[in-house]
Amino acid sequence: MSIRYAAARPIAQPVLLTRAAQGRLQARAANDNGDAARHELVLRAALKHFAAHGLRAAEDAAERAAVAHRTGKGEDMLHWLEICRTLDPRRAARVNARLARGND
Repeated sequence: MSIRYAAARPIAQPVLLTRAAQGRLQARAANDNGDAARHELVLRAALKHFAAHGLRAAEDAAERAAVAHRTGKGEDMLHWLEICRTLDPRRAARVNARLARGND
């Protein structure tokens, strides 16, 4: 089976934009990694948790989030839920839904 590459736009055709169009494009430019520093901290914490608990790390983080929810520690619950979300997004969604319903 051969692999073929098709460019999105022929290279021979330059893109011509008016000054007004260039200005509108520049005005729409945005940084798509807005909260990168916080995400890096959560990722680091999730990796440390994974190093300590192995393949059971997401399950452990989910259990810790539930315990924090039962004891009324909202910040801790969000922290553990975010670690669980980093390791296993589907499990975190299930835990979040269960905690929102009030089923610990």
